[in-house]
Amino acid sequence: MNQVIELRLARFSDVRTIARMSRDLVEQGLGWSWRAGRIAAMINHPEAVVLVARSHIETVGFGIMEYHEHHAHLNLLAVKPNQRRSGTGRVLLEWLEKTARYAGIAKIYLEVRARNRGARAFYERLGWENVTYVSGYYQGRESAMRMVRELIPSDQQRSI
Repeated sequence: MNQVIELRLARFSDVRTIARMSRDLVEQGLGWSWRAGRIAAMINHPEAVVLVARSHIETVGFGIMEYHEHHAHLNLLAVKPNQRRSGTGRVLLEWLEKTARYAGIAKIYLEVRARNRGARAFYERLGWENVTYVSGYYQGRESAMRMVRELIPSDQQRSI
């Protein structure tokens, strides 16, 4: 499937689509916490990026990342099932990692459902490492694996 994927920063017209994708693709089985208002707040947040991947006229994926002084946190990353294994997730993640690297960020953290072996394998293939198991991370119902991606090798990191 060779589709042209366009990446762009999310607009306020995207918030409902992103919120529904979060509910259906990321938060299934949990309470819906990434609703339109929260997505809109992230678009407005000066230290966050909400990125969408589009194929023709359809949003097929998105990522939300917050940037801190020395690290970033990937809050959400989702790709529609019919686009998985097409490179869309990789392209989204590479864009977010590249912007973090340009900002001088040393590490990016994320949490993924511990039982989601497919997502964990995806991140591992792209250089992410398992850091710790977090029991009950998702609303006390489900555990997570915290993962990290070092953008700047530990021996080159310094206090700024």
